[in-house]
Amino acid sequence: MAGPPPFLQLAGHPLRWRLLSELSRSDRRVGELCTLAERPQNLVSYHLRLLREGGLVTKRRSAADGRDSYYALDLARCSELHSGAGRALHPGLTSAPRARLARPRRVLFLCTGNSARSQMAEAMCEQRSEGAVRAASAGSRPKPLHPEAVRVMREEGLDLSGRRSTHLGELADQRFDYVVSLCDRVREVCPEFPGAPEMIHWSVPDPAREGGPAFARTVAELRVRIDFLIAAIAAQEVTERA
Repeated sequence: MAGPPPFLQLAGHPLRWRLLSELSRSDRRVGELCTLAERPQNLVSYHLRLLREGGLVTKRRSAADGRDSYYALDLARCSELHSGAGRALHPGLTSAPRARLARPRRVLFLCTGNSARSQMAEAMCEQRSEGAVRAASAGSRPKPLHPEAVRVMREEGLDLSGRRSTHLGELADQRFDYVVSLCDRVREVCPEFPGAPEMIHWSVPDPAREGGPAFARTVAELRVRIDFLIAAIAAQEVTERA
């Protein structure tokens, strides 16, 4: 009889599972993971290397401090491997259908300029949740909407052309269920919002720095992250009902 699939062997280690669980909530720096897991850096770094080699975790240099890096869970790859592990046990095992939300949830997306990433995420989140999530976006140093962001989102069936950039101070007194920072720099200056929303960080590179194909790559990354965020919000509601 064949042994467990490699995904289960890799993810099944208690510390690696803890690291994956933390990264499922937010991108993290290694020091943050050490604190959360209560383990020394050499041990955490060793297991992060194994997770990266296994294709479950990615690493990106911080845009705020080039000496540091953010680790992120590769959600699409984990979903693929998890599904494969389920099919290896029984072909009838499939993902459960997404629950409907009893009330709309509010999500705020932040980046520095509010000119591309956060605007794109706001529009995609409302579209992909079919209105179950009400999204907003803002920036710490607002700039005019980037024309490439408008173009690539038009290909997604979304029109950003009439939107304006917003300073995060304009929303500082509003209540949100989740606040998602998409930029390493804005994470460092993010204020506290009333109601203690869940704070999430996605270390997404600024497509305006590279231009061209970078905007399409940002759309693809945000699509995956937002779909998993919506699923996590729905799962949280199921837990709250129980």
